[in-house]
Amino acid sequence: MSDNEHEAKMARPRMASGALFLDEQGRVMMLEPTYKDYREIPGGYVEIGESPRQACLREVREELGIEPEIGRLLAVDWAPSPAEGDKVLYIFDGGVLAPEMQGKIQLQSTEIGSYDFHALGAVSSLTIPRLARRIEAAMAARAEGRVVYLEHGHEAGRPRT
Repeated sequence: MSDNEHEAKMARPRMASGALFLDEQGRVMMLEPTYKDYREIPGGYVEIGESPRQACLREVREELGIEPEIGRLLAVDWAPSPAEGDKVLYIFDGGVLAPEMQGKIQLQSTEIGSYDFHALGAVSSLTIPRLARRIEAAMAARAEGRVVYLEHGHEAGRPRT
């Protein structure tokens, strides 16, 4: 196999990165994008030359207008989509956003209509199933002090329930 043939077979996934923020009651921050009909966590696509963590920091700054500490990686999800092809999605621990930090939020009004915090059990009714599974897995990983690898929002190597 020539180098060009080998190169042609290599995956070139899109990557996206987001932050899991909680309030003092342990509820998950969900944004209401102006261009989607479901809720999202803060985040977006990784740009050329950025690490997933750098993209997460940039997206939080752009969408929320704040620069909180972003903690450790919680989840990686291989989640290709028919419309966009191969995708690798990262979720980082944004920790608890204290009321003082929440008071500093200035939403990027062209993209984000509002935000609120929701109990984990309500997330599945607010967003698409694969994102709900990813958030649930990231919350479990956060509680257990580990990182979870997912495929389509399901923990790889574990039976689906």
